[in-house]
Amino acid sequence: MSNTIQITKATGEKEAFQSEKLTESLKRAGANEKLIADIVAEVENWLTEGVSTKKIYAKAFNLLRKKRRSFAARYSLKNALMDLGPTGYPFEQFVGQIFAIQGFDTMVGQLVQGQCVQHEVDVVASQNHTQYLVECKFYNTQDKHANVQVPLYIRSRVNDIEAKRKQLPEFNGYTFYGWIVTNTRFTTDAMDFGKCSGLHLVSWDYPKGHSLKDMIDKYRMFPITTLTELNKREKQQLMDKGVVLCRQVVSNPKVLEDIGIKKPKITKVLDEANDLCTEK
Repeated sequence: MSNTIQITKATGEKEAFQSEKLTESLKRAGANEKLIADIVAEVENWLTEGVSTKKIYAKAFNLLRKKRRSFAARYSLKNALMDLGPTGYPFEQFVGQIFAIQGFDTMVGQLVQGQCVQHEVDVVASQNHTQYLVECKFYNTQDKHANVQVPLYIRSRVNDIEAKRKQLPEFNGYTFYGWIVTNTRFTTDAMDFGKCSGLHLVSWDYPKGHSLKDMIDKYRMFPITTLTELNKREKQQLMDKGVVLCRQVVSNPKVLEDIGIKKPKITKVLDEANDLCTEK
């Protein structure tokens, strides 16, 4: 019966509920087969005609959280990336950390002189005479996608910076690459232009195997906004201090004391953060 129930997407469109999609998202969150089957069955029994995908997500999230908070945290990853707003700077710091964990020397929010003009580059990542010039496109809603104007603009900026740096002795032998990382998606035209022009494009689910969600899972780079033990105000206080990753909290628990969190809650936060950073 559930596969005949029409649900409402964020765009307002209707589609038939597909338990396979829910199953796959629960699997990615780390839930085992029995837990997945139990949650899918409970959601199917709860479904009503026209229910929103947002409410379905909230229902599954709450069921996961009762079982294991780190499962719920992983399940909420896409929304957690949105919570790195409302400005784009925490997302830039987050992307910088992803390059840093791979051994790159990274700088965030740099003014870089080009051949013609000066540019603000969100992340500059350098390693072994290779330098990535990274633009971070942060969106507060999932329905906003980076269109072809974004890579068109970034390609010209990277070309201008590269032309200047190739004249400088300190960059002798360097190879430069332009990157664009977004927390949502790219339009088809944007991806086609990126491939054609030599830009590296990374979105929530692109490219396959090396997408943002793939890298987060591979390197255990979960943002602090995934932590269910922290409230919105506490998360914002941490981001204001430049703390954007769960692993930063694990390596420096004192930052939790610094924002006024009491010891009993600190223990719970650290348990959840450790679980996210270490579970395989």
